[in-house]
Amino acid sequence: MINIKSSLIGLLGLLASLPALAVPLVDVTTLIPDLVLDVRYHGSYNFVGEPIDGYLQPKCLLTEPAAKALQAVQLKARAQGLTLKIFDCYRPQQAVDHFVRWAKDLDDTRMKQTFYPQVDKSMLFAEGYIAERSGHSRGSTVDLTLATLAEGESRELDMGSHYDFFDPLSHTDSPSVSPQVRANRQQLAELMADQSFKNLPEEWWHYDYGNQFWAIHKKAKRRPPNSFAGRNF
Repeated sequence: MINIKSSLIGLLGLLASLPALAVPLVDVTTLIPDLVLDVRYHGSYNFVGEPIDGYLQPKCLLTEPAAKALQAVQLKARAQGLTLKIFDCYRPQQAVDHFVRWAKDLDDTRMKQTFYPQVDKSMLFAEGYIAERSGHSRGSTVDLTLATLAEGESRELDMGSHYDFFDPLSHTDSPSVSPQVRANRQQLAELMADQSFKNLPEEWWHYDYGNQFWAIHKKAKRRPPNSFAGRNF
């Protein structure tokens, strides 16, 4: 009972931190109870190296249409012997602000070798990896992968790079990955596309529901060629 109460208080705190949106957000696990969650920004294994502001609970919150579409994706994935594994969903603006502060602190490179070994930290803004706004804050974007399930343990399919790896290798159609990795990325892309999720080409894990991706692109100012890898989307 104490744990349930604690989780409820944490969830209420997270919901209270959300800005006013045109539509409400739902906890996706209420629709997909078998979803595997690995909400990286709730913990320290991420490119910053510490829990991110606004992630009070390791929850996946999405708009109801996006959540229902993801539910349909999960049903198809399970029919193929797989499951979706979620890294991030709704991202509060205070989290984006945390990323920006971190990116400006050029002395903090504790996670460089894991997440951005080939990128000078001073170039994260210029190369589009960090931005002051995120499409995730609209509530219809999800970062995820596919995994197998055996005896209650999930094992991610090989996608050629890990989540949030700041490198061209993370581009969905990267020519540097193996045929098996390419097939795994395509399998995820097809499952998501069937339910109107569109992939961000610079991040194999990033999917926007419905017309959000194209609306953002239409409104975006011109950027360097690889800039759409940024958290602005």
